[in-house]
Formats: sequence, C-alpha cells, structure tokens
Amino acid sequence: MKTTKILAAVLLLFIWQGCNSKNKKQNNMEQDETALNNIFPIGEKGSAEWFTGNAYPTSLLEADSIYTTLAGNVYFEPGARSNWHTHPSGQILIITDGIGYYQIEGQSIEVMKKGDVVKFPPNIRHWHGASPDVGVQQLYIIPNTEQGIVEWMEVVTDEEYNNKK
Repeated sequence: MKTTKILAAVLLLFIWQGCNSKNKKQNNMEQDETALNNIFPIGEKGSAEWFTGNAYPTSLLEADSIYTTLAGNVYFEPGARSNWHTHPSGQILIITDGIGYYQIEGQSIEVMKKGDVVKFPPNIRHWHGASPDVGVQQLYIIPNTEQGIVEWMEVVTDEEYNNKK
C-alpha cells in the first residue's frame, strides 16, 4: 500500500511537471510570436522629401559590388506612404506585419498584409505605405544596384491615396 502511494505521488509529480513545462513552452511560443512583430529595429524618421506621414526606414544590407543588392525594413505609421518612385532593377516588398496599400501607376490601389510579397517591375512608377487605420512593416529588396537604386518623384496626394475602390 505504501509503495502504491509513493508511485502515485511520483506519477502525479511527473504529470504536474509535464503540464507546467507545456504551459511554459506555450507562453514562450506566444512571446516569440509577439516578438516577430518587430523583428528589426524601427529606424530614424524618414525624410519628408520622400515620405508623407511618419515612415521609419532601417538599412539591413548595404549595396556593395559583391552582392549588388540592397535590403532594409520600413515601418509606416497609419496613413504614411512613400512618394511616387521607380527602381532601375525593380523592387520586392515582403510584408512582415500590418496592413498597407500600394499602387502601380495606371492601376488600382491594392491592399498588402502580413505574409504578402509584392514585386514592382524595373522603371515602373509606384508608391507604397500604410493603410489609413493600421501601420505596416515591410522588408524591401532592391536587386542589381549597379544599375541604380531609386528615383524619387512627386508626393502621392491625399486624393490619390484615398482613391481606393
């Protein structure tokens, strides 16, 4: 009888430790998921010459003669957006959090959200930024930087930005 009680106590201890361990793992996973919202630091506020509203670009990979690729992260606060611009070799965006808009000249405004990949062809005028109510965080990749990086153009007006159909 005494042996049975000891075995039962040991069994309960193992069950309790297993449950406690599972809860710790679950809590750590939830914290890790939250941490992914800001996988890169928010940079300095971007120039009003290139952005409307508050945008915070951070360079992650400087262009060089070996990789000829530029990469970075931009956090756009709600309503913030880039000016119209082009890239000689195109641009790729990977949306890591939030909801944003983008537009290629002559086309309708499109929504982009976490997990989306958006490609802008070479030398095509476009803009991108946050939705009016939710910010957006995006990775940008600019390949073949030996051909140039970006040509900034005019501001995206409120009328253009609000012309989402």
